[in-house]
Parts: sequence; structure tokens; C-alpha cells
Amino acid sequence: MYVRISATKYILEWITESLASLYGIEEIIYSGETKYQKVDIVKTCDFGTVLLLDGLLQSAEIDEYIYHECLVHPAMIAHPDPKRVLIIGGGEGATAREAERYRGVEEVHMVDLDGELIEIVKKYLPWSKEGFKDPRLKLFISEGRSFLSEQPDESYDVIIMDVTDPAEDSLAIKLYTKEFYALARQKLRKDGVLVTHAAPLLHKTKLALSVFKTISSVFPRSCLYAVYVKSLEAMWSFIVGSKAALPSDLSEEDVEERIKNRGVSGLKFYSGKVHDALFELTQTYLRNFPAEAEIFIDEKTPKISK
Repeated sequence: MYVRISATKYILEWITESLASLYGIEEIIYSGETKYQKVDIVKTCDFGTVLLLDGLLQSAEIDEYIYHECLVHPAMIAHPDPKRVLIIGGGEGATAREAERYRGVEEVHMVDLDGELIEIVKKYLPWSKEGFKDPRLKLFISEGRSFLSEQPDESYDVIIMDVTDPAEDSLAIKLYTKEFYALARQKLRKDGVLVTHAAPLLHKTKLALSVFKTISSVFPRSCLYAVYVKSLEAMWSFIVGSKAALPSDLSEEDVEERIKNRGVSGLKFYSGKVHDALFELTQTYLRNFPAEAEIFIDEKTPKISK
């Protein structure tokens, strides 16, 4: 087998213990460390500018909007009238940008542990600046679970989790447990909705389904969907826990009507047709790639390779 590498520099990133991604880079824009993690921003040959944390690609210029629109909008559309939104994580600002598209949103709280990272991405990521400009955004530099525990009960309509992946050595591991989701449910209002990203659905099916099972053990209603993100080289999964309505309840027509009525503009990927496709495609994949899931608790962190 002949392997041709045309880039002068490249990054090798492990997806699982036996599967890796190799991609070429043209320029190192920034490389450094904050108090909490290593941060690299590089220009790649295939994905444009990308953000890496501890060597793992988090977001890419070519398709960050696909990830962020699919994280935010199904949950926001499912809620009957979201006014107060909490984002835990989301340091690059794009999650806030999507939540701010809703005319009826009155306040967006964003809490991130790494204030240094936020200043870095504001300076170097072209898509990060917009989300931080909206006056409805209130930024808090704090650990997400501690911050949430200090808020009054029934404080938020929607909670959006955009933290690092669930893994044994992750700073965010305690944001994927049954105890955390129980806390989040307590802080949501009566129609409240929580959404989190989880894992690459087909590469780490057990991990994605375990996050789903954990959320389902706390919330009365839940659903799972996934979308292919080129830069992540995976069908990336998202999971919703709700006190009432779910994105999966909505038809293509329902989604289009709510997008219009709520004054949402500037979308590049998400639509009523895409909404339908997300759920249909995900269920088809899951029928063919089953896995046995477990519930994550504070005392038992995940040790799952696939």
C-alpha cells in the first residue's frame, strides 16, 4: 500500500483505540496552554482553521455551523417559548451565536471554566466573535456544575451542554452523570429542555447510548439524533432530555413554522427537512449498530473504547 502525504506537517488524532485520523496543516496560528488545557489553532489543508484542545479537534471553519446548529436548534425549537437559556461550555462562542438567533430569548447565560480559552478564540477564530457581541449574553467564568447548583430552581427554559467529550480523564466527566442531569432537571422550568452532544455514534455507539440511557433515567422524555460532521469524520450524536416536548415530536412543517415565527435567520444547515432526516437516519443506523448501554454515576466514570 502506498500512502502519499502532501502536507509538510500533519496531525494524527486517535478516534478510538484502533482508528485514527490524519490531516495536513498549512500553518500554526496559535499554540499554547491555559491553566486547564493545551490549545492549538491551526490552518488545515482540508478543514480551514480548526480549534484543537489537548490535541483533539473541537471545531472547524468548514463545518462548525453544522455541529452548532444541530446542537442548539432542535432543543430550542422543541421548547414552546424559550426565554432564558444556559450554555455550559461553548467557549468558542458559536453555541451562544445560535441561541441568540431567537427573537424571544431574553437572556443567555454562558458559563465556561476556561476564561483564557475564551480570550484566545475571540482573537484567532473568525466564527467566534459574533456570539460574544449580543447584549443578552452574560458570561461567567466558573465550573459548570458548581454554577448550576447555585442557581434558583426553575431558572432556565433550555440548558445546552457544549463541553469536552465524556471520557475518564476529561475535565467535564461529572457533567455526564445521573447526578448532574438530576440537578439540571431541577433548574429547568416546567417545559424545560436539556441537550448535550455525546460521542461519534458509529465509532463509539456504546458511549453515545450510555449518555442517552443516563439522561433517560432522569428525564421523563428523551431522544437521540446524529449528523455527519466532515471535520470530526463521524456521525456526531446529540441527546435531549425534556420535561415535556421533544424535537422528535415535531414534523418538518412544525419546524419551518417555528423558525419563521420566532424570527430565526441566518441558518446555513438546519431546516424542517434536515430535522426530519436527522431522526430518520439516526434510527436506521441504530437498528444496525446496537450496543449495550450503562448509566453513568458520579462514582463510576466511563471506560468505553467503542
